[in-house]
Amino acid sequence: MKYWQPKYETMDHEDLRKLQLERLKRTAADVYNNVPSYQKKFKELGITPDNIRSLDDVGKLPFTIKSDLRDNYPFDLFAVPNKGIVRIHASSGTSGKPTVVGYTAGDIEMWANMMARNLTMVGIGPEDVMQNSVNYGLFTGGLGFHYGIEKIGAMTVPSGTGNTARQLEMMRDFKTTALHCTPSYALYLAETARELDILDKLSLRVGCFGGEPWSSGTRKDLENAFNIKAYDSYGLSEMIGPGVAFECEEQDGLHIWSDHYLVEVLDSEGEQVSKGEKGELVLTSLTKEAFPILRYHTGDITRLLESECGCGRTTDRISRVLGRGDDMLIVRGINVFPSQIEDVLSGVPEITDQFQIMLDRNRNRLDEISVKVELEDNVFTGELKDLASVKRHVESQLKSVLNIRTSVDLVERGTIPRTAGKSQRVIDRREAI
Repeated sequence: MKYWQPKYETMDHEDLRKLQLERLKRTAADVYNNVPSYQKKFKELGITPDNIRSLDDVGKLPFTIKSDLRDNYPFDLFAVPNKGIVRIHASSGTSGKPTVVGYTAGDIEMWANMMARNLTMVGIGPEDVMQNSVNYGLFTGGLGFHYGIEKIGAMTVPSGTGNTARQLEMMRDFKTTALHCTPSYALYLAETARELDILDKLSLRVGCFGGEPWSSGTRKDLENAFNIKAYDSYGLSEMIGPGVAFECEEQDGLHIWSDHYLVEVLDSEGEQVSKGEKGELVLTSLTKEAFPILRYHTGDITRLLESECGCGRTTDRISRVLGRGDDMLIVRGINVFPSQIEDVLSGVPEITDQFQIMLDRNRNRLDEISVKVELEDNVFTGELKDLASVKRHVESQLKSVLNIRTSVDLVERGTIPRTAGKSQRVIDRREAI
């Protein structure tokens, strides 16, 4: 079994908790002494860093939400002077001011080591050629993976996004063995490679996919299309970027690096849920210098799993992200996640992986949900012999899972727009009515 940093990856649970407490105390003191908005929150709660005497005391600390980052735009949450910042990244700011995160040289080195752990964990090493097909620039995905790939000594192909035919040409010519991109773009790459009849000319063996929720069905489709092992990557810029959590070769949950993060999975009342129950992932950074952050509401819905894993690592583990709290759709009082729909559709051989969810309101002001799905080219080679039977079957499967009537619109392959980044899965037209 390969480990990048075995001292931390396989640490005894008691020793790990001692390390976490030591680092939690230091982080609490850092933000209290250096970040005015956190000091104000501490005083409002009537606490100081001295109140942190055990890991259970994390519940005494203030929460942090995305609006805190926007309210302190651009640099007021940094815990070091600007002269100590060697890089910044930022969100797109499509829903307001962008959220800005900063890094010291130590943060960059820590991030690269964390990514090296992840890549080593899935069997990528110096002999590999890894194509990094995500955005570079202010987005954390490109450079975050890039430094980790270089850290393990693999050949890095910084291809970025777009120009799908060129991406595939590089993949073929450079004999790329590992790929990083969003799962929706990977599906598009596979579809295009099939059309160009070059799938059998590719050397891929490993895929690392993240940036959006994806299902076990999508994993199966990607593994079958490219003849690879597909691994889930989780990260967010507020915590560092990609690399916060990653699957191992067991493909049974994602390891969160517990020497760098303290994990909570909370219900809507802010209480810790039991292992195996759904809740919102809340993270506290333990080692960040420039931008330490306490009890950050990620908005991502997951389950906390038992830490024991067949790979031998002893870190906290979470399930694949089930969706985002702000992506959850409420239709006639029922909670619906796009990933639930994706799971259903992936089990129907007559349709492709491409779909869009449409939300509308009828004349009685009641919510209606429909799903546009693309048909496979060989749609009638299976048991379902006509469009009407395909439509009825998919609608029946969706209703059994979602507990709400969902109409299905069958369209030709290639109808739904493809992108090089995150796919637009949901079109909500309810406010337009």
